[in-house]
Amino acid sequence: MARSVRSAMTGRGVDADARNGVERALGSAMSSRLSRLNDDHHPAYLHPGRSVLILLHDVQELPSSSLPIAAAHESEDAPLRLSAARLRAELGEEVAAAVARLPLPGDEALEERLVMLERDLALAVLAERLDHLRHLHLRKDLSDEWEARHAEVERAWAPFAARTDPRLVVRFDHWARTFGRRLRRP
Repeated sequence: MARSVRSAMTGRGVDADARNGVERALGSAMSSRLSRLNDDHHPAYLHPGRSVLILLHDVQELPSSSLPIAAAHESEDAPLRLSAARLRAELGEEVAAAVARLPLPGDEALEERLVMLERDLALAVLAERLDHLRHLHLRKDLSDEWEARHAEVERAWAPFAARTDPRLVVRFDHWARTFGRRLRRP
């Protein structure tokens, strides 16, 4: 995964300082996973790198500041989430403050918090969420929440993606249609 991210960053012309920041963020996020996940096939294992790749592959006007934020953010699995202190120590105050501003799924003020985000934070939170959603069907431990997650995407995440980036809204809409069919299966 690290090789894929490096290659994609080079292909997009991400400068050396930004690449180093992304690699530090990926290292921090992966160390949390290596110490807690026994299965390298768990859907959350490669999540930080996949979130970064979504941005690099799909977003045309990409602020490089989005990349380490997307890598460091964890909205689904609280035990894998990096603490604020660790984010500050390993990635700096700017990334730590940015991650702290990102709303989590289920937040009562989700829509309001999303629309208040600057573009770099908006892209990071959307990519991170999209990657979790793309792998939700593999998370049988979350199957009781599938319908609520789908409804939240249709209510909040997809409309926010529509305001933020034309390619990401296509990805969210595709997920919502596909997952909606999965939910309606007998």
